[in-house]
Parts: sequence; C-alpha cells; structure tokens
Amino acid sequence: MTDNRYNKLAQVLVNYSNQVKKDDLAFIWGPNLTQVAEPLVREIYLEVLRAGGHPYVNMLLLDQKYLFFSEAKDYQLEKVSPIDDLVMKTFDLEFCILSSSNTRSLESIDPKKQQIRNKAYKDLTDLFMKRQSDGSYRWVVTAYPTSAYAQDAEMSVTEFTDFIFSATHVNVEDPVKYWKGISKSQQSIIDWFKGKEKVEISGEGIELSFSIKERSFINCDGKKNMPDGEIFTGPVEESVNGKVKFSYPCIFGGKEVNGVELTFEGGQITKASAEKNEEYLQEMIATDDGAKYLGEFGIGTNYDVKKFTGNMLLDEKIGGTIHFALGAGYPDSGSKNQSSIHWDMLTDMTGGGKLIVDDELIYESGKFLIS
Repeated sequence: MTDNRYNKLAQVLVNYSNQVKKDDLAFIWGPNLTQVAEPLVREIYLEVLRAGGHPYVNMLLLDQKYLFFSEAKDYQLEKVSPIDDLVMKTFDLEFCILSSSNTRSLESIDPKKQQIRNKAYKDLTDLFMKRQSDGSYRWVVTAYPTSAYAQDAEMSVTEFTDFIFSATHVNVEDPVKYWKGISKSQQSIIDWFKGKEKVEISGEGIELSFSIKERSFINCDGKKNMPDGEIFTGPVEESVNGKVKFSYPCIFGGKEVNGVELTFEGGQITKASAEKNEEYLQEMIATDDGAKYLGEFGIGTNYDVKKFTGNMLLDEKIGGTIHFALGAGYPDSGSKNQSSIHWDMLTDMTGGGKLIVDDELIYESGKFLIS
C-alpha cells in the first residue's frame, strides 16, 4: 500500500513548486531514476495530468550510469543525448528525482571520463541556467528515500523516510502554507542584504572575504528544491580571497572527497588539496576556466535538517551551515560565472563561525542576528 505522504508531496511539487498548468510539457527524470522510486513518480505523473499538463517519464536501468561510463569511448561521452537536447529546448518544466540505489557506483570510474561528459553538456548547462533565470523553464529537485541514502545517513530506511517527510514538511496539515511562511521570513533577511557590498567569513577552517556588490540573494522556499531552506547569491567572481577547509565530505559525480581545502586569490583557486580523492578534486577544477571560481555562496536555514546525510540536496539546507559552489552560477543571482560543473561544498558554522557584512556582525554560531 502506497504511503499517502507521497501523494501529499507530489501535490506540493506539482501545484506549489512547479505550478503546473494546462498544456505544460513536464519531464520526470533523475540521474539514477529507476523503478525503485515508482511510488513517488506515479503520484507526480497523476498530479501533472490532473493539473492539465503532459507528463513524460524517463527511467533508467539499474546502474545505467556505471555501465555508460565504464564502456563508453570518448566520442560516445561527447555525444549529447537528443532527448536531453529536446527537453531543454522545448519543455516547460522538469521534476528531478534523486533515487540512487548505490551512491558509490562511480567510485572506480576515471574522473577524466566525467570531465569529458561535463564539457560536452556545457551548452545545455548554459541554456538551463538562462531559461531557469528568465522563467521560461521551471524545475524542482526532490529525493526518494532509498536504502543507499539511508545507509549514507546512518539510518534505517524507515527513519530516513520519516526524515525526508519531516524536512519537506508534508507532515503538517497545510505544507504550502508552511512554505509560504518560510518564504516570508527568509525574504526579510534578503531585503536586509540589498545594497550591501562586502562579506567576511571567519570560523573554524575558514577565513574568506568577497564582494556581493550588485548581486541578489535568492529566496529558496520550496520552489526549486524540496526539501528547501536556504538563501544564496553569486559572489563577484574576481573578489574572493582567503582559505576554507570544508568540515564535511564534498560529494560530486558519485565521488566522495574528504578534507577539501581551497585557497583563493583574486577569485581564482590557487591551491587545492584533499585528504581523500585529491586527484578527482584537481580533475574537476581543471574542467574549464569557470570551475576555478565560485558560482554560489549559500546559507542553510532549515533547522529541521539536523544531520549530515551525504546528500547535498538535504545537507546544504542544514541550519547553521554555509556552502559554496565551484563552477556555474545562477544568472538570476547576478553571477556571471559559467562552467560545465556546479559542485556544492559545505562547512559548519555552529562553533563560533561569524559573517560580517559591511563591518556589521550579522550571523554567529549558525544563527542570524538580524531578522
């Protein structure tokens, strides 16, 4: 019997997050979407139909990404899927469902193969950034509670399922009303940031400064991610200076890179090291010129996401953390950085970390001092 919370989540995703309307072309997919996630896929499919849209589902073979990267030659890695091309050029919106059955399936894959693939998709990545920025393409990412995600989070599947539904707030009577309340409270912080110019961050493992002059903070209130709960902007590209050692593992493309430490001068990474999988880190930074710069600075605000899970969709929302993304920035934040990668890296601020904006202390030990 299907958990009715999947239907409630699907209603939020279709009617609030993506606001599906008559004749919308809706793509339902995921980087590892298989039949394991069918309970949620089915409910989204039905809700899109009820809203008058046209849903199209793309499910994969189990371990399809591993099979592709292990066997594909360079010319096959460089080939952009005509399905992906069609979707990005003609569809109105997408539902991306993270539902990996094995989060370490690409550990043995040569990172150069992923680098080739990322470069091949740069034009589509740029188009995605443009269309989502101008509002012509709507999207939302969510996660289905698989055994693999539960293991990474050191929970049972039952615990992790409850964790997901708690973080998305579909347990409350009116989830949409709740997310609208989050939107309002976050907007007051965003309004405070308007016109501000300089950010200085200090704390355990971090001494970093950058400009946010003429940049905009984005209110992440359940429209793009579910669960959600963050505000973010794009730092002025050449303004980033200092060092950061990330307190959590940095996971990208199925690889876990631990103990990542980056040094920035004039916005560019001048030194990068890691305690585990440093070669992969170096390969990804070398993907293109934009991968050496920051495309995003975010602040997590969801205090119901209480522990690190190894899934950045959840982890970047943890109240009391901040994150930076190497590579592509979102144009609606003012970011001009372009890259074929977007790699979020997370660090904890609860142990005395401080954010000073235009010489005013506005955040300390994981809490805003403004409202």
